[in-house]
Amino acid sequence: MGSIFRSEYMSLCQVFLQTDSAYACVAELGELGLAQFRDLNAEASTYQRKFVNEVRRCDEMERKLRYIEEEVTKNEIQVDDASFHIKAPQPKEMGELEANLEKIEDELLQINSNTKTLQRNYTQLMEMKAVLDKVKLLLDSDARAQAAMSISEASRGEAGPIQVGVAPKFVDFEKENRGDTELKFITGVIDLAKTSAFERFMWRMCRGKVYVRTMNVEIPPPLGSLDPATFKSVFILFFSGEALSGKVKKICAGFHAEIYNCPDNVVERAQLGTKVQMQVEDMKSVLGKTIDHRQRVLHAAGKNVKLWSYKVLKIKSIFHTLNMFSIDVTQKCLIAECWVPTVDLPQINDALRAGTAMSGATVMPVLNEMETHETPPTYFKLNKFTIGFQNIVDAYGIANYREVNPAPWTIITFPFIFACMFGDAGHGIVMLIAAGLFLVFEKRIIEAKVKDEIFNTFFGGRYVIFLMGLFSIYTGVLYNDFYSKSINIFGSQWLNPYTMAELNGTEVLGANSDQDLDFTFSPNEAFKHSEGPYPFGLDPVWNLAKNRLNFLNPMKMKMSICIGISQMFFGVVLSLLNHTYNRSAIDIFFVFIPQMLFLCCIFVYLCIQVIIKWIFFWAEPKMIFGQYYPGSNCAPSLLIGLINMFMMKSREVGFVKGNHAPADGIPKVEDQLDQCYLQLWYPGQGTAEMILLAIAVISIPVMLLVKPLVQLAQHKAGKPISGGHGHGGEGDGEFNFGDVMVYQAIHTIEFALGCISHTASYLRLWALSLAHAQLSEVLWDMLLHMGLTMMTGYGGAALMFVFFSIFAMLSVGILILMEGLSAFLHALRLHWVEFQSKFYGGTGIQFEPFAFMKLLRQSEGLED
Repeated sequence: MGSIFRSEYMSLCQVFLQTDSAYACVAELGELGLAQFRDLNAEASTYQRKFVNEVRRCDEMERKLRYIEEEVTKNEIQVDDASFHIKAPQPKEMGELEANLEKIEDELLQINSNTKTLQRNYTQLMEMKAVLDKVKLLLDSDARAQAAMSISEASRGEAGPIQVGVAPKFVDFEKENRGDTELKFITGVIDLAKTSAFERFMWRMCRGKVYVRTMNVEIPPPLGSLDPATFKSVFILFFSGEALSGKVKKICAGFHAEIYNCPDNVVERAQLGTKVQMQVEDMKSVLGKTIDHRQRVLHAAGKNVKLWSYKVLKIKSIFHTLNMFSIDVTQKCLIAECWVPTVDLPQINDALRAGTAMSGATVMPVLNEMETHETPPTYFKLNKFTIGFQNIVDAYGIANYREVNPAPWTIITFPFIFACMFGDAGHGIVMLIAAGLFLVFEKRIIEAKVKDEIFNTFFGGRYVIFLMGLFSIYTGVLYNDFYSKSINIFGSQWLNPYTMAELNGTEVLGANSDQDLDFTFSPNEAFKHSEGPYPFGLDPVWNLAKNRLNFLNPMKMKMSICIGISQMFFGVVLSLLNHTYNRSAIDIFFVFIPQMLFLCCIFVYLCIQVIIKWIFFWAEPKMIFGQYYPGSNCAPSLLIGLINMFMMKSREVGFVKGNHAPADGIPKVEDQLDQCYLQLWYPGQGTAEMILLAIAVISIPVMLLVKPLVQLAQHKAGKPISGGHGHGGEGDGEFNFGDVMVYQAIHTIEFALGCISHTASYLRLWALSLAHAQLSEVLWDMLLHMGLTMMTGYGGAALMFVFFSIFAMLSVGILILMEGLSAFLHALRLHWVEFQSKFYGGTGIQFEPFAFMKLLRQSEGLED
């Protein structure tokens, strides 16, 4: 269990380290994870520290590692995992690791640059090939002659505007004395999305003197490229004259079109096409070899990138810690200050000796304990079971140094409070199985290093969930609630005293004879008095009773009040442990005792009345210790009794039913069935309650005034002020009576009013339990009951399968996850506010040692 009841004793130590052995010693302390170093250079900037250059080198190595890991991940290459338990590299290994990373980065940069160049050349070759293929279709036909005649007519104004995609009407080409050499053309490739705008712009800027033809092509991606195939448009522009040539090229450049020179001669085009095809094949071969080499480099890097990352992280954290040390005047010794658990000082010394031996230094480190008045950090030694419950407490606030820790009590009370609101044995079994799977496959899940935050939240609280499921099964059996149905294990202790003839036509039977019977039995006639109550939990007959809620609601409400007051009482008792540890007699006599009297005289007294009512008021009248106790229908009202206690009203002993009880003290059976109740529980009850109320009222000014006045007297007498921790007392500078009075008034009012509001707050145990049971019953009636009664035969079996699937999904999604989260949050609030406020400060400082394991888990996203 470790030191979970109170935090560990902490020592502030000063460590003198030789410069040559400081790195190895800090590395050993990082593996141990038990030293929290203080920054002795807080006033110095980052650039004024001794090991700033080493930290920068580590930053540069981290940058290179990020680049390498991005390249490995981008190419979908598996990154091999590495163990967190690798040793921190020695300083001499830092240069080798740095050179290795630089070599891999330079190689990847060079390969990526060459690959991009090759891919760009490959794309250009494929575009050139597409141009040659499309130009062959255009120029090796009569289209060129038609285009030449069209341009000639356009230049003389004999032809109308050329419409894109519509072949113009040409005249005989030979009637004009013009050679083929006057007609020029330009070919190239442009993005498909720009084609339409390119054609319109070319027409307008050249005033119809350029004939544009385009054909869509698909350019396949180069080898090694993750981009999809691109769709482009091959264009050929016909025009005449040098003036248009320059303008056309400028327009092509403006649209980022690639121009490829295409020969006029058919033979030359064929030869160029063959040459381009050969270059494409050669480019594929070169690209393939380059990509294969790149893959080999990335595969080799993927096997070690995690290992390198962990090594660099450890090196950087060591130098960052060394920057917190001060340097003596000789520049040969580093001085560190750190908080360590007192009980672990021998392990710290062993780690320092191991580091010195590893570095080969001859001077051993020196560790001295220092005297200090600073508040030490809070540290609990935890294991995988207790850490989940400690996290629940720490979420509210870190415990003060050596303060009573709520976590060990939370291990029991938290699952139980949760189960009171989640009381269903069936749902508890599902929760128990889910947590059990986490426990069975615990090692595999830890080794998998799952980074999903929600999954890690559930896995981190696996032991909490396991106990919540176990306690839910217990309360579910106690409530006799199994998926909203009761189980008759021991046999009901209620019987049906009526015959069917007597029941026929009465309100006991439903309106139709087909309906289920809703029984509302008289306790005197239906209860088996000789056998006593149901052995454990709720009698299953109440699942059929018409007045079931009238019975369950008071029972769960009183149970909630008793549980809540018991937990608050225990919280006040735990405050006594704090006062005793602090040796504060003033807190014991003038804070704890008045609080206990106030709580007991009103609220514990109410719980005692509840228990007495459960024990002594049975279904039939009884004489116990010479005192007559009537049936349960004549039991006294707790609420009215509490009101009368505060109102100090006089009450009579006996029954209130028109006349007093008979002289013999036992009324007749017919009188017992009248509406009656006892006004007093016992003789002298009114006087006793007045005394209890007076004690409770007197306790409030005692809590408010005595402690501040005693401290004021101690201050005037020049004596040490007792019980002044944290609010203007000893160790807080000058004594201020006003601040002490305000502080004490706040705590007094908070406790007095809190006892009332917190008691009412525990009624959520009843409310959420009722809501959970009713939701479960609704799901049963609307799904399983409907599936069982709607159809028979094979069709009914198939329908039942569908209904059960829906029932299972809704049960897990709503009743287990959502209702479970709701009950968890309410249990969390009851512990933080109602329970811990009685004794827990929660204003401590968390112990955060220098630990490689924690740093590595944070780097992997496994911890916050």
